[in-house]
Amino acid sequence: MRPTPLLLAAIVGLAGCGTSLAPRDTLRAEPGGAQRGYASYYSDRLAGHATANGEDYDPAQLTAAHRTLPFGTRVEVQRVDTGARVEVRINDRGPFAGTQRIIDLSRSAAEAIAMIRAGVVAVTVRVLSVPARR
Repeated sequence: MRPTPLLLAAIVGLAGCGTSLAPRDTLRAEPGGAQRGYASYYSDRLAGHATANGEDYDPAQLTAAHRTLPFGTRVEVQRVDTGARVEVRINDRGPFAGTQRIIDLSRSAAEAIAMIRAGVVAVTVRVLSVPARR
């Protein structure tokens, strides 16, 4: 028995589902959730400007912006190429440049993983803790 064109199309379609990447904004807001993409960091010109949660951006703090994680969430950001890690607290929304960028780090956090010269690096973001809902 030969497979019909419809059956072949269904098999190819299902095979593609298993290997496709999940959308970049699907990071689960629970400990252990992980997301892979690219990190960038804030310009020093933004120092003192309000972040989305109302705090002033301080380049010396270990903070970051993420599109969907609740404010106060603590995440570990690990460079894919070197393994360098830093723990940051989400206090802003972004990044808004590029479709593959998943997190914007403060200057201090970027320095901790030695990404200042590169500007944008491949990272894995892992949720460590999420603040309790009010």
